[in-house]
Amino acid sequence: MQTTSFVMRNSHIADYKGTYCRLVDPTTQQGKEDMFLAGENRYSAQQSNFSKIPGSPVAYWISTKLANLFTLPSSDSIIALREGIHTGKNELFLREWYEVIHNKIVFDAENYDDIDRKGRWVPYSKGGTARKWYGNNELVIGFDNKYRQWMSTMQGHVRPSQKLYFKQGATWSSLSSGFFALRLQPSGHLFDSKGQVAIGEKYKEIMGLFNTCAYQYLADILMPTLDYKCGDVKKLPYCHIENPSFISIVEQNIFLSKTDWDSYETSWDFQRHPLVRPVSRLADAYTAWKSECEQRFLQLKANEEELNRIFIDIYGLQDELTPDVADKDVTVHRVFDTKDDVPQSMQGSNYVRTKRDEIVSLLSYAVGCMFGRYSLDVDGLAYAGGEWDESRYKTIIPDSDNIIPICDDDYFDDDITGRFVKWVETVYGKETLEENLKFIADALGGKGTPREVIRSYFLNDFYADHLKTYQKRPIYWLFDSGKKNGFKALIYMHRYQSDLLARMRTDYVHEQQERYRTQLTHLADAIEHAGAAERVKLSKQQKKLQEQALEIQKYEEKIHHLADQNIQIDLDDGVKHNYELFADVLAKIK
Repeated sequence: MQTTSFVMRNSHIADYKGTYCRLVDPTTQQGKEDMFLAGENRYSAQQSNFSKIPGSPVAYWISTKLANLFTLPSSDSIIALREGIHTGKNELFLREWYEVIHNKIVFDAENYDDIDRKGRWVPYSKGGTARKWYGNNELVIGFDNKYRQWMSTMQGHVRPSQKLYFKQGATWSSLSSGFFALRLQPSGHLFDSKGQVAIGEKYKEIMGLFNTCAYQYLADILMPTLDYKCGDVKKLPYCHIENPSFISIVEQNIFLSKTDWDSYETSWDFQRHPLVRPVSRLADAYTAWKSECEQRFLQLKANEEELNRIFIDIYGLQDELTPDVADKDVTVHRVFDTKDDVPQSMQGSNYVRTKRDEIVSLLSYAVGCMFGRYSLDVDGLAYAGGEWDESRYKTIIPDSDNIIPICDDDYFDDDITGRFVKWVETVYGKETLEENLKFIADALGGKGTPREVIRSYFLNDFYADHLKTYQKRPIYWLFDSGKKNGFKALIYMHRYQSDLLARMRTDYVHEQQERYRTQLTHLADAIEHAGAAERVKLSKQQKKLQEQALEIQKYEEKIHHLADQNIQIDLDDGVKHNYELFADVLAKIK
């Protein structure tokens, strides 16, 4: 729907008051007509008020008190608000942090020399979804001397605001589908043209101010298209807060948000899965974790409303604004048993998780333990490239050859389902094993025994969830023969060696082919001696195995071809490049 306006006189008339009808909320022509004829949402505004606002937008709905805030000094006069690097070609220089060797990331860089001495990659702020206080720390940028020189040859490359590099401050997403949201940018980071920054002594106060409802209101006036460009953000006023508790609340909000962010394995500060606790019943661990998330959510919401209240009281805006914060705008996770339990107030939030989500993340963590990425004996990453340290693993010993098959039956001793059952027993105890497996299976959903449900999940759904979690940059790669599930196996990208495919072919693919041949021989003999009803059942099994045998035969040829090439990979090249080298034998990234 388009809006038409007419300018009758392009001039300023002192003390002129216009009458306006705001028809934004109705989405239909009829709705707008009804609101207009009913005389609803009508405003009377003095023209001189518009000139107080930078750019003089016709913000007829803004009160005089709110308009007067724009007469205060601009935020840019108090703190440096800047946009950052244009690489020239992001796919060459940016990686998800988990793609590269972890010890090549320099988290504490203070200058270029630190990077050249310690590694290659630096944490990089580049916007992302609307999130307040902390988070969206996902990317790294190649910034050692080699990468800096390479970047300088790119068309469109710009490297502004270099005096602010590596300094602690706040950052926000210049493009947002949600709202204006500032979060901490820790020291040691660089920043992008889309992940703009506020750096200076007062960055915590600015973060607190910009995250209030008042500043969202002001931002909506200056930037109604939700494009929070630095040049416009600079025009926001600096409304100083004298209340000493203001900064304390901001600091607590950062802590709450960081705790939430670090609870998931896509954070580089992740320590261990929140459901891995010194309890024997997984249900108890889940209940405790769900309660922690709820308390964190309620505390952050109360804190944000208190910041709003402080601002409103200081600037006398009680008649203009309310301190209330919508549940869906609180940017820490909240856990519900099922999607049906999610209240209307949380609809549209990016921070809703279900029991299934938490169990899926637990399975992902368990797979990480199987490969040695994580260890039950140490917090954080145990291995993400570099030198392998066996002393980190005592409770669960990682898979020795970095190949874990996923089968639709018990074909291998180290099949992923058997390994996972053993992992659950190790973490929570033997006495509650069956109860815990049932809890997991019920959360995943599906038919059959708990072990059958878990096996089906690994076979059919695990990889799709992994791709979603890791932004289509998987760290565990699925070797997949096709729709008949003739052969499937996971490997850990950071442990890849050039002889892996040769070992997979001889130790797993050939062994699986032999098992199919043996089973088909047994089935042929059983069918010959079976009654009519039993013969129908066995014939279906025979057909399935024949299809799987044919599929794996063709797959073996592809594996053989690649194994002979002894392919090397460089993790610095990123998942997209390296995955493509094995495209014929890996599951498609969808």
